[in-house]
Amino acid sequence: MTIPSTIPVSTRAAVLTEHGRPLELQELPLPTEIEPGAALVRIACTTLCGTDIEIWSGKMTFPGMLPMVLGHEMVGEVVAVGDGTADALGRPLSPGDRIGWSESTCGECYGCTVLREPVHCSKRGYGFLQRSDVPPYATAGLADYAYVTPGAAKLLLPAEVKDSWASMAGCAAKTVLRAFQRAGGVRPGSRVVVQGSGALGIFATAVAHLSGAGAVITVGAPADRLAMAQRFGADAVVDIAGGSEQTVRRVLDLTEGHGADLVLDFAGAPSVGPEALAMAAQRGTVVIVGSTGPAGDTVALSTIMGKELTVVGSLNGDISDYYRAIEFFRDFAGRMPWDELFSPPVGLAEASEKVVTMASLGEIKAVIDPRIG
Repeated sequence: MTIPSTIPVSTRAAVLTEHGRPLELQELPLPTEIEPGAALVRIACTTLCGTDIEIWSGKMTFPGMLPMVLGHEMVGEVVAVGDGTADALGRPLSPGDRIGWSESTCGECYGCTVLREPVHCSKRGYGFLQRSDVPPYATAGLADYAYVTPGAAKLLLPAEVKDSWASMAGCAAKTVLRAFQRAGGVRPGSRVVVQGSGALGIFATAVAHLSGAGAVITVGAPADRLAMAQRFGADAVVDIAGGSEQTVRRVLDLTEGHGADLVLDFAGAPSVGPEALAMAAQRGTVVIVGSTGPAGDTVALSTIMGKELTVVGSLNGDISDYYRAIEFFRDFAGRMPWDELFSPPVGLAEASEKVVTMASLGEIKAVIDPRIG
C-alpha cells in the first residue's frame, strides 16, 4: 500500500558510523510504500543488548554493514501495514496494535525447510543487519520509526507484559529460554551454575530458580551484579575476581565436591570453557550460549569423555522462543522484581551515552524511549 500523507516519510535514528565512536543522530528516509506483510511501527521502547555493545565496540563486526542503526530488542505501535500483514500466529495487524518482532527468515533455505530451525536460516536477518544508507534504511530499534519487513516474525503483544519486558523478550529472554530447552530443562532439585551476571545471566538465574533447581550458583562480577543475581534467586554467588582456580574450587565446595548437574555459559570469557567442564558434575550438561567472540582457552576433550558430559550449543532463539518469553513474563510477572533489571528510560539523543555506560558495566539494561524529548 502507498503510505497516506499523514504518515511520516522519514525518521530520526541513532546511527553507528564507526566502531567505538558516538552514535550520530541522522534523519533517514522511510519507504514510500508498505509491502504486503510489512508494517511501519513507531518505536515505544528499545532495550540495549550485549550484542549492541559488542557491535558498537567492534568486538563483533559485520563487514560492509556500516553505517547501521543498532537495537534489536524493541516494541512499537503499528502506524501502517501492507496488505495481508499478520503476526506469527496469523492474527491480522492494524494501526494502533502494539507489536514486537523477531528476526526475518526466508522460509526457503535448508535451515528453514529441512532443519525447520529459523535460527539456521541462511538469509536470517536482524534489524541491525541493514545498512542505513540503502532501502529500507531504518529497520532497528534506535529510531523513532522502524520498517518491519515482510519476513520478520511479528508478535501481537498482551497488555499485561510491559514494554521493557517485551523488548527484553525479543533477544535476551528468548535466548535464555532456548538454552534451557536445548539442555532438556532443569531437573527438580538439581544443582545449576550460571556463568555470567549480566542481563542474560541474571535472567537465567531466575529461570533456574523458578524451574525448581535445588541450588542455583551464579558466577560473575562485579559485586553489585552478583547482589542482583541473589535478588533473582541465586542461592550462592561466586566472584570471578580470584581467578579460574579459585572460582572452580568455590563452586565445588558449594556442591559438596560433586559439581553442577547443569552449567550454562552466558559470559563468553576465554576461560569459560575449561571452567565449565571443571565445574560440571559427572554426567552433567554444559550449554554454551555466550561465547560469540574469538576462540577461548583450550578445552580438554578427555574431561568431556571422562565425566561423560553432554555439551550443547545454543544460538539465540526464534519466534517460538520469543512467544514463550512473552508468556514467561506474563505468567511470572509477580514472582521476580523484573523492573530492577532496567534503567529509567531516556530519549534517543541519549542512546549513545547509554551504549558507553553499558560497555563499562554501569547498567544492566538501558532503556531508550524515542518519544522522550
